[in-house]
Amino acid sequence: MPGLTQTLLHRRLSRFVEWIRTESDREDEIRAQAGEIRGRIKGKAEDDGLVVRSTPNSGSFAKRTGIRRHLYGTAEVEGQDVDLPFVVSPKTADGEKLTALLDRFDRYAKASYPDTERHRTKSSVQLSFVGSKLNYDLVPMLATEKEDEQILLRGNGERKRTSVQKHIEFIRGRTERSNRQKGVVKFNDCVRLLKWWKEFRTSESRLVEADDVPTFLIELLAAGAFDELGVRETYAETLLAWFGWLGNAVGAKRRIAFSDFGRPPTAQSVAWAVLDPVNALNNVAERLSGPQIDELAEWFSTSHDRLAFALAADRDGEDGSSLDELIGLFGSPFEHHCSEE
Repeated sequence: MPGLTQTLLHRRLSRFVEWIRTESDREDEIRAQAGEIRGRIKGKAEDDGLVVRSTPNSGSFAKRTGIRRHLYGTAEVEGQDVDLPFVVSPKTADGEKLTALLDRFDRYAKASYPDTERHRTKSSVQLSFVGSKLNYDLVPMLATEKEDEQILLRGNGERKRTSVQKHIEFIRGRTERSNRQKGVVKFNDCVRLLKWWKEFRTSESRLVEADDVPTFLIELLAAGAFDELGVRETYAETLLAWFGWLGNAVGAKRRIAFSDFGRPPTAQSVAWAVLDPVNALNNVAERLSGPQIDELAEWFSTSHDRLAFALAADRDGEDGSSLDELIGLFGSPFEHHCSEE
């Protein structure tokens, strides 16, 4: 019997992984446009008297975990945005308020790109260029005494210490480790698959919305599974193991923490904790209620069972049944983008 790496299921899933990645031939174009935006906005800010300390790379583009923007019927996957942090040192306390900073960056964006659509989010000013499948998020952050740490501002006045540089290192380090393991599986591509999977799970839920399970939480859950299990030779084997482990971990509300940048604190009195590796005081799962956590656990457990059925059907030559299960996991786009043709 042929090995799993030669089966139709493996080839289908590998092809789908290739498709959901952001287009590699556009990466140079994206970097160039991001550089131009940084330059224009920074110039407007400095002309306005705002001190810009740095504009570090950030987000899924820098981590290489972004997914393709795609619309298909009622199934929507928003895809990757490019985060452009502007680490600033305002001269007054009022100038440090998020609303004031967003007002200023909205003016800078309008002056720099008067014909480009702008949208205010809770913590950024988003630029959407005509014909582009990407949005660029201008994210004001406050400088700290350390070059590789920043203060992230929230609309409710909350301030969280973070590090965009360390978050990138957190993901890239695991991707490099996965590359040294036997097989074709890359950690960052598993993150992409889980992000895509999450979009379709939330689209079918009445209890859990997409914003309730942020992409950062998905990254940390993937990291927890990877640290425990590594990756296997194929994406199907890897996801089967990860879904099973995550179903148990989330169902038991087991704390997930990391020691990449320091020892995490002792257990906290919360429903469930998934701790930010850069700032362990930041519980990324704090917004989820008990019933939502239970539903998330059920998603992982059910997905494990569906993938196990798909693998069994693939082994028995029942290609149609195997494909049906994969469509159930990743949505109707899977059927149209898993072919080798």
